[in-house]
Amino acid sequence: MAHGKTACTIPAAVYDAVIFDLDGVVTDTASVHAAAWKRMFDDFLSRYATRQGVPFQPFEIDTDYRLYVDGKPRLDGVRSFLGSRGIELPEGWPEDPAGAETIHGLGKRKNADFLKQIREQGAQVYRSIVDLIRSIKKHGLKTAVISSSKSCAMILDSVNLSDLFDVRVDGVDSEILGIPGKPAPDIFLEAARQLKVKPERAVVVEDAISGVQAGRAGKFGLVIGIARTGEREPLLANGAHVAVSDLSEICVAGDPEKAQPLPSALERFEEISRRAGGKRIAVFLDYDGTLTPIVETPDRAVMHEDMREAVMELSRHCPVGIISGRDLKDVQDKVRIDSIVYAGSHGFDIAGPRGLQIENTVGEEFLPVLDKAEKELSRKLGSIQGLLVERKKFAIAIHYRLVDPGRVEGVEKVVDEVAGGHPELRKAYGKKIFELQPNMDWHKGKALLALLRTLKLDGEDVLPFYIGDDVTDEDAFRALKGRGIGIVVWDKPYETAAAYSLKNPDEVREFLLQLIPFCRRSS
Repeated sequence: MAHGKTACTIPAAVYDAVIFDLDGVVTDTASVHAAAWKRMFDDFLSRYATRQGVPFQPFEIDTDYRLYVDGKPRLDGVRSFLGSRGIELPEGWPEDPAGAETIHGLGKRKNADFLKQIREQGAQVYRSIVDLIRSIKKHGLKTAVISSSKSCAMILDSVNLSDLFDVRVDGVDSEILGIPGKPAPDIFLEAARQLKVKPERAVVVEDAISGVQAGRAGKFGLVIGIARTGEREPLLANGAHVAVSDLSEICVAGDPEKAQPLPSALERFEEISRRAGGKRIAVFLDYDGTLTPIVETPDRAVMHEDMREAVMELSRHCPVGIISGRDLKDVQDKVRIDSIVYAGSHGFDIAGPRGLQIENTVGEEFLPVLDKAEKELSRKLGSIQGLLVERKKFAIAIHYRLVDPGRVEGVEKVVDEVAGGHPELRKAYGKKIFELQPNMDWHKGKALLALLRTLKLDGEDVLPFYIGDDVTDEDAFRALKGRGIGIVVWDKPYETAAAYSLKNPDEVREFLLQLIPFCRRSS
């Protein structure tokens, strides 16, 4: 496996988005799928051979899985493989018990086995995916993940990748929307539609033959095959424009082959202060991971008192704002400082200090449809034990952390149905959360620029700072290019649009404390 060696370059000026398959590209779940398929089929084939009085011919992962099952929806995989052996079974019904000798019964048996393995052993993530997505985000490209599996949500949750992708189209969506399986290109085309990009301006990354066939059939601009076992020729022969052995061999045009550390904002404070000379300073910050350490659950992300004191003192000498994906009231309750501006829900919902008039009508037109969707979700999901439908002002969060994993597919199906009935909304994702949000092009970068305008801080006499730690903050860093200073909080270097770095919230606090006397002199 090659690492750090570029074998394929994605030109950021040519493409608008990258669409990843899940199994075998993002996560090493293809091997778990393959083993579950083999156990199910071998059990069935053994009984079938005994009844028919013929030799038992086992399911072969190297051939049968790759040719007939890999990358296809579960029931299509059952039909395809049985057809290759000349075996006909009744279709059956979704209610058939696992293992019943029907298409639905065998598919259910395989899925139960797969879910059991994931729950007991977990899924493995290819770590190079995180570095690649950060690089993609740095250059302003969108991301999507597709999967024929209905367990996509559970898998992404298990490896903490739920929020890395702008769009997700999985087996649940395919069933609701009637999307045919690969090698038909429809699942990729649906992802491109939701991303609002043209196929020729999008990249497909796939490891399955049926997947590269689908990417080519959809006329996507670049189809990259992932040949982790070293067999690149079948992928190239079936539609991949290029094949690599690992995601680390892919870079976005303009990237160095290895991310270089940025200068520390603390060590370069004198340089920063020279740039700020004669200007008013405004400071905007992310919350989670910036003002507080990253914790296991969001409710535990409580700001330390010494950080609160630093932010409070800074706000006495310059405008300070927090832009967070959290609901406005949630982030206000966590921070508890009256002298700063809050932008919750990525900037849809804004509130400021007493006496400061802030008018923000972005998203207001979505409130009636959010009201309707909330009522539908509560009615359809209210009886599910452990599930919480949380209404934020500009979003509806469906929390399934405490729901039986076997019921998550059904929850997602209801969310898809409600979202499908209200095209003004789109489905987004978090850690064991589905969320319905206004279907508009909005992110932290646009929120920051809108906030600067709202607060009359968009003049040339103002130097805005933005400090954040996540891929969603890259939009804000890009928005400040040429007009402000972006500072990324990280524990190790990766590709970013920020100009300076800090290691952790403790260093963020130290930097804010250094800003206070400078702002005091400038004010």
